[in-house]
Parts: sequence; structure tokens; C-alpha cells
Amino acid sequence: MNEKPQPVASWPGPDEITRWTDRYFLKTKDAIGRFGDMTVTYAIFMRRPVIFTPRLMVGWLEMAARERETSFKIDLNYAEGDWVGAGEPLIYITGSFYHLVDLETLYLQKLGACCVAAYNAYTMCCDLPKTGFIAMDARHCAGTQMEELMAYAAAVGSEAAQREKGAIGFIGSANDATAGYFGLPQGMGTMPHALIGYAGSTLRAAEMFVEMFPDENLVVLSDFFGREITDALEVCRRFPEKAAAGEISIRLDTHGGRFVEGLGPQRSYAALERHAPMAFRLYRNETELRYLTGTGVSAAAVYHLRDQLNLAGYPKVKIVCSSGFGVEKCRVMAYADAPIDTIGTGSHLPDKWSETYATADIVSYGDVPLVKAGREFLLKKWNGKKK
Repeated sequence: MNEKPQPVASWPGPDEITRWTDRYFLKTKDAIGRFGDMTVTYAIFMRRPVIFTPRLMVGWLEMAARERETSFKIDLNYAEGDWVGAGEPLIYITGSFYHLVDLETLYLQKLGACCVAAYNAYTMCCDLPKTGFIAMDARHCAGTQMEELMAYAAAVGSEAAQREKGAIGFIGSANDATAGYFGLPQGMGTMPHALIGYAGSTLRAAEMFVEMFPDENLVVLSDFFGREITDALEVCRRFPEKAAAGEISIRLDTHGGRFVEGLGPQRSYAALERHAPMAFRLYRNETELRYLTGTGVSAAAVYHLRDQLNLAGYPKVKIVCSSGFGVEKCRVMAYADAPIDTIGTGSHLPDKWSETYATADIVSYGDVPLVKAGREFLLKKWNGKKK
């Protein structure tokens, strides 16, 4: 019987830790080995608000402890999915200094970026609670370990939004490896632009898909030839039963260099004025205005597509949007109450990487509370836990 494969995030294994940790920790470990071990407590914190995502980090630490035939006391100050303010101690880790000192580099890698990505996912889902999200971040990740960390983060942020706001949240991911985080056996997806180019037309690509996967819902990219409306309606006419049953979705992925078919500046403003006039009533900066009425996948473009589908008799055909849907764009779409059924996004990934750095400081050597100058705030909660 084959063993269940280990998650990518469990890497590096015990034999690789020395190669991948910072050298000064290895030198410190050698010194502790010579001059004597002691019990220490580390506090871990971040400098910005986050959603707490400790599971992969804790699992890796527990694996390292088992391999070293020791144990670490891991105190989580919050539950997975909790909102945590900047500077709040997230975790206290107590154990042998000798066995902990060379793990810091690696366990911090499995925490910080996850917490920020989960915060972004949570915010997006809360802003658009009636919209489903698909995690399409894989191509933007720096390798498979990051891919797993980001999928886990999206799932945790989504679950927090579902719990607190009743949001639909993330409904799946783009590949099989991370689908389990969303309760699915495999990834989601229909076709890339490449299939449309290969087929020679949007309609032919749709026909190929239906022939190959007749029982699956059809999601059609409509921007390849710049005929978002024309091609969308052609596919609906070709498969009227699927359209009537709500088994067709049109995916808008128009790049920012042009308007969706049938739109320009004036028509975009007119479309939004008809459907969401209040979106203009507050001050909007240049980026927000572009998301509302500009080129690419704007709120006006979504309303325009919805109007054309409804007028043609396809009210049950759904709209999927992609292309730059991060925290800010989702918030603008919420201003406009854009009729988006699903968003495909990789933009829950942290935009400013320096914000993802988790920090660990020792706050207790043996029974003596002690922390470097400037980090005394870490002691307050720790002293409270000891009582």
C-alpha cells in the first residue's frame, strides 16, 4: 500500500535542515552543545494586522521535534483564522535551546506570508460576500512549497469570512495538489486562452470542451479575439440547454490595454450610471476610477456583459472575472455592487513582501524573563501566561 504523500510544506526534512538554516544559528548550536543546554521560550510576532495561520508551521515543528526525540511546548495565543493586531505575540515556543535554535529560519518561512495572504483573502471575501473565489495563484508562486502555503492561507482567510460574514468565500483552487484545502478532490478550471487559439474560435473551443467533458459546467474565456459579447452569445446559442440550466459561465479576462467589446469611456460611465450611480458619489482616486469605468475588467464591463446576456434571454448564464482582482479591486467592485458570480484570483498573495516577515525573539532563558531592548512588549502576555 502506498503511503500518503507528505505536504510540500513539510520540506525540508530532518536531513536537510542544516543546509537550509542560517549559519549563525548553527554556530550558536555548537556553542550550546559545548557550554550547556537550557530551556528557552521564543515569542513570534508580526508588525501588521494578520489572520492567524499557524497549522503548517506547527506541523513542521512537531515533525522536527519527533525526529530529534524531544518535544516543544507550542502555545498558540489565537485560534486559526483569528484576526490579530500588529505586534501581538502570535505564538510562544518553549523547549531545548539546542534543538530550537537552528529551526527559526525555517519555521518563520511557514508563517509570515501565510498570515498576510490569509488576511488579504479574508478581506476580499468579506467585501464581496455573495461572490465565490477560485485560488489561481499557482503561476505567481515561487515554487510548489509557496503554492501550498498560499492555498492554505486562502482557505483559512475564506473560512474566517464564511464564519463571520456568511460569505461564499473560496470554492476551490486551480490544481489538484491544493484542492484538498477547499474540500475538493481535484482542481477547478475549463480552458486557457491557448485552447481557443488552437481551436481557431471561441465557439470551437467550447465545442471541444463539451465533447470531452459533457457532464461538466462550461466556463468560456471570451476575450481572445476581442469579442467578449459576440463570442459569449454565440456560445450560449450553441448550447441553449446548458445556458438555460445555468451551466455556462462567461469569463472576463480582458487585459488593461483595451475596453471590453462595445465599451469606451462614455459608454462605461453610462453603464455604471444606470446600475450603480452611487459608486461615483464619493471621491475616487485614479486607480478606483479605472476599476469602475476604465479598460480591462471594470465594473462597467461586468454590467455591460450582464445586460447583453439578459437581453439575449440568458439570465442564468454566470459571469466569472479575473485579471488583477486583489484587495483594492474587490473593494471597488463592492462599491459598485458588480454582478460577479465568481472571481479567479492570485492577487491574495502579499503585494509588499516586507510586510510578511515574522519575527522570533527569546523572552525567557530558563526561569529568567529576558528580551532584547525594544521588545519588552512581548513579555507582558508571556508573564500573564505563566501565572
